[in-house]
Amino acid sequence: MKSFHGWWIVAACFCTFGLSTGLPYYNMPFFYDYYEKEFGWSRTAITSGFPIAAVLTLWVGPLLVHRFSPRKMIVAGTGLTFLAFVGFSQMNGNLMVYRALWCVYILGYIFSGPIAHQIIISQWFKRKRGQAMGVTYVGVGLVASLGSILAAGLTASLGGFQPALLAVGAMILLAWPVALFFMKDKPSDMDQHPDGAAFSPQDIKVEPCAFGFLIRQPAFWLLLIGSACSIGSIGSINQHMKLVFKDQGFTDQAQLNRTWAMASFLILWSSIGGRLAVGWMADHYSKKLVMTATYALVAMTIPLMLLVRPETPGALYAFALLFGFGMGADYMLIPLMAAEQFGVNSLARAMAIILPTDTIGQTWFPFFVAMLREKYGSYDTAMTAVFAMAFIGAVAIALLPKQDGRHDREPVPGAAGAGAR
Repeated sequence: MKSFHGWWIVAACFCTFGLSTGLPYYNMPFFYDYYEKEFGWSRTAITSGFPIAAVLTLWVGPLLVHRFSPRKMIVAGTGLTFLAFVGFSQMNGNLMVYRALWCVYILGYIFSGPIAHQIIISQWFKRKRGQAMGVTYVGVGLVASLGSILAAGLTASLGGFQPALLAVGAMILLAWPVALFFMKDKPSDMDQHPDGAAFSPQDIKVEPCAFGFLIRQPAFWLLLIGSACSIGSIGSINQHMKLVFKDQGFTDQAQLNRTWAMASFLILWSSIGGRLAVGWMADHYSKKLVMTATYALVAMTIPLMLLVRPETPGALYAFALLFGFGMGADYMLIPLMAAEQFGVNSLARAMAIILPTDTIGQTWFPFFVAMLREKYGSYDTAMTAVFAMAFIGAVAIALLPKQDGRHDREPVPGAAGAGAR
């Protein structure tokens, strides 16, 4: 009997997820203050590219992602992300070009980001899905944390932020050989079964839920609202953290770069611990309770960022470590909860709606934060709004119904007919 290949798939996803998602998403905000200085853009203008592009590409997830091989989507998506970074490195201050490049970036993110990797891991694992997903998400934190160091180092060594953007984009293409030569979409591609079992579990034979069935379920809307609110609050912190530090006294460019790099590094390494710990807990305890607790943790750490100042270095470590732990678990729990609520074969369809909606929250809420900061002259009111959003997300998850595992045992009503592929 062949040895189980699933953990090699996890290793492959670890690399491609980190390169396709962690490296570009978490390190793009490093360049925002350079856009402010080089092009004279306001913070509202800088943060407008992501949300406008998210709205324009909202249709892509529900229409396309469930129709193609996840492995091929990773190849196509990383290619698009590379092209976006090439464009970012060559732009000359035209906001229309900037926003168009964000559209290319988000297309790449939709194809090669969370959905493709979540589907692959969920197909290869059932009993140990939480642990496998946790290890996969570690790749995001690890590669992104290395990118935090590289972004600052490349900007200094290459003589500017634009060559650094080009170099970061080129690194993303390292995902291609891994996806093409080492990755398989599902265990049946290698005559294997999830978790290395001797036979295929029943849920593999269940037809996916129709989109119409999903949107009629209260649990679907609670998960969608809860995740969008929490992801929106996390996106606001990630997008504005360097700018918040600048407002709070880190005015020297070198000091500002070092402080952002340290905070980002600690957040991302703490997120690794969060993903591993919560991945294990999700396999052994109620996913609903684990998810509610992590969403609440994210909300509670938001006010800590406003305490980070040059004269209070300890606040930086407290904020970064606690926020990172919650952030790491936050993203990872969404597909686990979706698979539990609606079945693994419906995961592509559920996430094809949830991920674009989360992206709207993740992109538009930082834009509104920029507007609040410009109106009130500080981030105090804006961060209060971010805290409220995170709290609403935790409440929505707490209201989810307890799942009895029905979706793993039998066909779901509404799965046949229009919803079946």
